[in-house]
Amino acid sequence: MRRVAITGAGSVNALAADVPGTMSALAAGQVGIGPLDVPEVERLSIRIGAQIHDWDAEARFSRQEIALYDRATQFAVEAGAQACAAAGLALTEAETLRAGVILGTGGGGYTTIDESYRAVYPGGRNRVHPFTIPRLMHSAAAAHLAMRHGLKGPSFTVSTACASSNHAMGLAFQMVRSGAAEVILTGGAEATLCFGGIKAWEGLRVMSPDGCRPFCATRNGLVQGEGAAVFVFEDYDRARARGAEIIAEVAGFSMTSDAGDIVAPDLDGARRAISGALDDARLSPDDIQYINAHGTATAANDRTEVEALRQVFGDRLPPVSSTKSMHGHLIGATGAVEALACIMALRDGIIAPTMGYRQADAACAIDCVPNEARRAQVGAALSNAFAFGGMNACLAFRRA
Repeated sequence: MRRVAITGAGSVNALAADVPGTMSALAAGQVGIGPLDVPEVERLSIRIGAQIHDWDAEARFSRQEIALYDRATQFAVEAGAQACAAAGLALTEAETLRAGVILGTGGGGYTTIDESYRAVYPGGRNRVHPFTIPRLMHSAAAAHLAMRHGLKGPSFTVSTACASSNHAMGLAFQMVRSGAAEVILTGGAEATLCFGGIKAWEGLRVMSPDGCRPFCATRNGLVQGEGAAVFVFEDYDRARARGAEIIAEVAGFSMTSDAGDIVAPDLDGARRAISGALDDARLSPDDIQYINAHGTATAANDRTEVEALRQVFGDRLPPVSSTKSMHGHLIGATGAVEALACIMALRDGIIAPTMGYRQADAACAIDCVPNEARRAQVGAALSNAFAFGGMNACLAFRRA
């Protein structure tokens, strides 16, 4: 089977509006979590998030484009443009037929949904914008990326809650590896930091009012973020032949289902996903020098994930960090942004820290790289994503 290279990356998130800025912020332990700026924030119990505050859509898109783009789609389009530019991607007409888009999102056009409900109910209007459906549909971002870059091969959206972008990247990897496509734009986008989005999550009682502290004994819940990350996955030999810089290699992927509870994580499902990714990449536990954890800072997730890792790695568990402590939990886009931390570890030899760590939890006794980045030689890394519904996805990356 073919090898799969990553030749371009782009991102917009609460830490920075591009990949170099994001990696610099991760290396510096910068926290992008702060007060939310949304309508009627005073009615929310949770008033913090990793929000993108300086986003100027008018400076980036035309009026016609803004009419069609939900906030999540705007993030995806910008990240996709960055990724294609970084990859130097230029396709012939024949090549566009074997190039596509696979994106992950948990909520799709949440902002459009929120604004439309406000217009119809509190606002008393009898009609909404004519492009409401094209804006809010989960496949909107993937469609616009395909249209903007002329990609006429397989293009679709994956929506598996917090594992969406890992599933999307895993499927993109499999399609390129199998020869079904030569190039895939893949990753995820999310923009759920609106009144309705936060209010819905408040009902689950898993959100922290004061910060994200994964694996810490004082943790009290997750903090939502927003943004996007998009990558160019490309046939390795094709990338080399055209002289592209290969920033990392996708080595393996595994997805499992707990088939158990709709919200409670299952140890066996997580363990099987981690082991499966290693097997698919033909790597042993000893080959892994870094793991980007799902690490939501909820009691159930952190302890379950740590135990799953222990069962796979035993006493040889490498450094494990959760970058959600900095960029927040981007729901369907979170695995895509976290892939940047894996690439930084592989390419630059910098392991991003787990910020906010205060006190050890005996049930999470791991090296979580607390509060300060670390220099290390990393040849291979894993990225975990475990979602509501028991949908698990683990990716293995290798240094180029």
